[in-house]
Amino acid sequence: MTDASQVRPHTFPSDDGPLAYLDTGSGTPLVLLHGGFTDHTMWRDLVPALTAAGHRVVAPDARGHGASANASKPFRFADDLAALLRHLDTGPAILVGMSMGGGTAVDTALEHPDLVRALVVSGVGTSEPEYTDPWTKDSVARYYGTLMSGDLEGWLEVVAEAVAGPHREVDDVDPDIVRRVREMSRATALKHTVGERDWHVPVTDTWARAATITVPTLAVNGALDAPDLIAMAERLVTTVAAKGHAVTVEGAGHYVNMEQPDTFTAHVLNWLNRLP
Repeated sequence: MTDASQVRPHTFPSDDGPLAYLDTGSGTPLVLLHGGFTDHTMWRDLVPALTAAGHRVVAPDARGHGASANASKPFRFADDLAALLRHLDTGPAILVGMSMGGGTAVDTALEHPDLVRALVVSGVGTSEPEYTDPWTKDSVARYYGTLMSGDLEGWLEVVAEAVAGPHREVDDVDPDIVRRVREMSRATALKHTVGERDWHVPVTDTWARAATITVPTLAVNGALDAPDLIAMAERLVTTVAAKGHAVTVEGAGHYVNMEQPDTFTAHVLNWLNRLP
């Protein structure tokens, strides 16, 4: 099996600086899309089993994250991903996205449907979240409030709280998971400056357009994640034209792929094996 920690990332010379990505294994292409302010290494514990199951695993760092270049002009994450997949000549790929990465996966299915064979999302619906739960609304407000004020350490505390979710304390979570998420988040945050221009262009009308998605869609949620995030993922799988499927992993929160990588991988592979 492939040890993801020993595979050196490649770079793709996009039209606005190099984008980093992991590319390992052979077979049906499966693309792993990380959450906001993290990077492709959040998937490292899943890569060996996915490559052993006959997949070519591609795991990019989104623009402005990890080892990928920051933006200097308008861009969309879905367009960056489409350019990478065309560069790699993957053909239609299975997109697996956690949080922000799940939004990118859905956006790609909407904007570049020829590149998408199936969708797996975790802790997200589309790239246009709708928050109603008080815990989530408070968490999001403090997340962006501390970040935009330049309070890096305060922001990292909010990041750790988001790893735990509304049903646990941070001390209840495996400290290595919290450490890894904080380290990835710190590294990405330090690539940016307070008040810099945000060049990201959102994809719009995603919830209405999601009904046009015809590829198989799976949601894998942590039972201890915020109710809003679980609900949006479940809403997505009932909205897509193909009518998808949702599963819940007990004992895990928003970073279910990191907390329970074996269970997450098993759900994805079992679902893929049942597809036509």
